[in-house]
Amino acid sequence: MSATAPRATKAVIPAAGFATRFLPVTKAIPKELLPIVDKPVLQYIVEEAAAAGADDVTLVTAPGKDAMIDYFDARADLDNALKAKGKDAMLAKVKEPESIAEITAIRQGGAKGLGHAVGRAASHVGDEPFAVLLGDEWCHLDDKLLPRMIDLQSETGGIVLALIEVPDDQVSRYGVAAVRPTDAEDVVEVTGLVEKPAREDAPSNLILIGRYVLPGSIFPVLERTEPGSGGEIQLTDAMEAMRANGTPVHAVVFRGRRYDTGEPVAYLQTLVELATQRDDLPGFNAWLREFSATLD
Repeated sequence: MSATAPRATKAVIPAAGFATRFLPVTKAIPKELLPIVDKPVLQYIVEEAAAAGADDVTLVTAPGKDAMIDYFDARADLDNALKAKGKDAMLAKVKEPESIAEITAIRQGGAKGLGHAVGRAASHVGDEPFAVLLGDEWCHLDDKLLPRMIDLQSETGGIVLALIEVPDDQVSRYGVAAVRPTDAEDVVEVTGLVEKPAREDAPSNLILIGRYVLPGSIFPVLERTEPGSGGEIQLTDAMEAMRANGTPVHAVVFRGRRYDTGEPVAYLQTLVELATQRDDLPGFNAWLREFSATLD
């Protein structure tokens, strides 16, 4: 292990998908901008990257999703209108996204898979290590998953994944890691990756979630990676090729708070959970208790 390896200070957020599970609304509104009350999913994700020191963020986008970029830009007309009305608190909230991170956007150029989307950021990232954060989930900042992953990648110089434990009957829905323990309680060495195995064939009950910290050396591997599952260029295939050629692959086993907005039920659960934690929505919790009592 190297104690002098550079730390990841850049992040890539692949956000070019059609989000078909949320159609028709995602025909006009990017899924990444769906609100958690008044704050979009994407802001939570950018905040997670920036809080870990990866505040140089590349959004990999597609036609029809320019609103994601606009969200982090200044709106002088709106600013002036709020100032004129003396709405200083609201103005502060509107201005907040502008200063979270440095945002760069690049078009993916076709739905060719996660590996292709990540590869599109090569010219901006270069040879540096970087984080990849999928655009429909995030982890609570206080639980510090991404900082832990960046630290670990700096120590090993290899690939670092994030895993969570799920019940055995759910493993067939996810990518599953074969692992062996290390001296650190929350870190495992990854010895293989299996995509959606049958329950009886799963090497563990540890599944991949949408956080990766990768060395810049993955970019030429992605260029050589042939289309795999679904006819797309898979990030998992490139990582497995690197592992087979000697790149160390480790994972942090995360047991903190994770929020999922990847499909409608999970989005609604996240929305309600976070709404109940706010003190500026008077009456919501009381209403929710009353309403819940009416459900079968």
